[in-house]
Amino acid sequence: MKAVFLDRGSFPDQVDILLPEKVSEYRYYHNSNESNVIDRIKDADIVMTNKFVLSREILEKCPSIKLVQIMATGMNNVDLEACQALGITVQNVAGYSTVSVPEHTFAMILELRRNLTRYREAVKQGQWASSEFFCFMDFPILDLDQSTLCIIGKGALGNRVATIAEAFGMNVIFAEHKQAPDVREGYVGFDEAIKQADIITLHCPLTDQTRDVIDEATFAKMKPSAILINTGRGGLVNETALVNALKQQQIAGAGFDVATVEPMPKDHPLQAIAHYPNFILTPHVAWASHSAMTRLLQIACDNMTAFIDQKAE
Repeated sequence: MKAVFLDRGSFPDQVDILLPEKVSEYRYYHNSNESNVIDRIKDADIVMTNKFVLSREILEKCPSIKLVQIMATGMNNVDLEACQALGITVQNVAGYSTVSVPEHTFAMILELRRNLTRYREAVKQGQWASSEFFCFMDFPILDLDQSTLCIIGKGALGNRVATIAEAFGMNVIFAEHKQAPDVREGYVGFDEAIKQADIITLHCPLTDQTRDVIDEATFAKMKPSAILINTGRGGLVNETALVNALKQQQIAGAGFDVATVEPMPKDHPLQAIAHYPNFILTPHVAWASHSAMTRLLQIACDNMTAFIDQKAE
């Protein structure tokens, strides 16, 4: 079988890409675009893509494709209905970042609650050297112990975050779906959870139901001391509402690893607050520890191997 990886450059060069033994021919491309993609995959059996978008128009022109292996969890970059109609199997990779994303989440939480970067910069600027006392306390420092963490999403990531939070001595609550008529056991009603939370963190998929789950009305219900963390998807939070909430000091801070448009253009709404000391913005790297990427690629290889073996039966 022939395999083509359309955006190999979305992984570091030093990370080895694993392929099934039965892949006899392969091509890796640093990146691809609509003008060259059809020529690259027209005779491929397996197409590997991380974020390159495979539309119906492209897929219909490449009848040899048997498998689209998404090198990530999210599947919104592939026209799934077209694949089903054309008899193309689609596989993603799940469960590889259950350590990396929660650790990144807590890196952001600790930074915002303890103001590490602001103290570090102040020391570099000579404020400690000129301090009257043995220390200076210009920025607030808040413990995680006894604070309330509201988690939106109770999958593998949400549960892992809960485990870490409990080790810090935090009070963990899971928010029920925003418009749910009833509250399930083990959950707190959405509005009540938002009101109780000192920290809110998002670990749910982006769907029509979860788009803008945090909007202007939700920000209005938050404590002024609350912080919001989003390592999920940009569309989970209304970005204009976030900008306004931070500008108006409606909440104390936010940490984001995602945006509605990636890479984030210079005219994106979040650029207006990127310089705020209480806003952390990282470039969609919460998933990208070396261990997580190694696991992802091994799972993808195993998935492709299983597909090939099934076809051979």
